Amino acid sequence: MKFIIIFGPPAVGKMTVGYELAKLTNLKVFHNHMTIEIALNFFNFGQPEFHRLVNEFRQRIFEEVANSNLPGLIFTYVWAFNHPSDKNFIDQCCDIFRAKGGTIYFVELEADQEERLKRNASPLRLKQKPSKRDIEASRKNLIESDQNYKLNSNGDFFYPQNYVKINNTRLTPSETAKRIAQAFGFHV
Repeated sequence: MKFIIIFGPPAVGKMTVGYELAKLTNLKVFHNHMTIEIALNFFNFGQPEFHRLVNEFRQRIFEEVANSNLPGLIFTYVWAFNHPSDKNFIDQCCDIFRAKGGTIYFVELEADQEERLKRNASPLRLKQKPSKRDIEASRKNLIESDQNYKLNSNGDFFYPQNYVKINNTRLTPSETAKRIAQAFGFHV
């Protein structure tokens, strides 16, 4: 079983690349907003109840997939490297798959802020992520996230094994997915 984590800053293309990678690998995509959007129906982003629900939903999905006959899962995540709780969360997710003999793959995406601001309003993003439909608020959040968090590594990523970092500023999602598949030797 493969557990592929695609991470990077907001609007870098994690979900879109994940869907393209799914076409090449037959893995399912679990993008981070699948749980965020559910919890936002009841609690504001950042409230303790919101975080508990999101984390519990994710954990249960990971457990069920890890216990299933599925070949694996592609998960997307905005990882703030300056928040130890984010690393702890990722470690817990990986442990679920490792306990079942799964292999973990880390894909870090980076792109220029100008390009990400364009992608912030893409049709697929807005369709899949209702909370991003207020473009100005989403744009403001993207800029503030860049200012407040370390969202890409600088040659200091925690797990160098099964890891690839791709600047996809000028790559299509399909090109990026092909590079990921090639980097890890996924047969396509």
